Amino acid sequence: MVKERISATVEKETIELIDRLVSNKKFRNKSHVIEAAIERLAQEEK
Repeated sequence: MVKERISATVEKETIELIDRLVSNKKFRNKSHVIEAAIERLAQEEK
């Protein structure tokens, strides 16, 4: 799958949460966190 770079502006608390998830080794990196969150939202829409 081809990936594209995007840019987003979010609250500082959101970045801190993402950083915690990555440092707890639950996700590989910030992109992985965001992709998982979007996939979960997409599943809830079905």
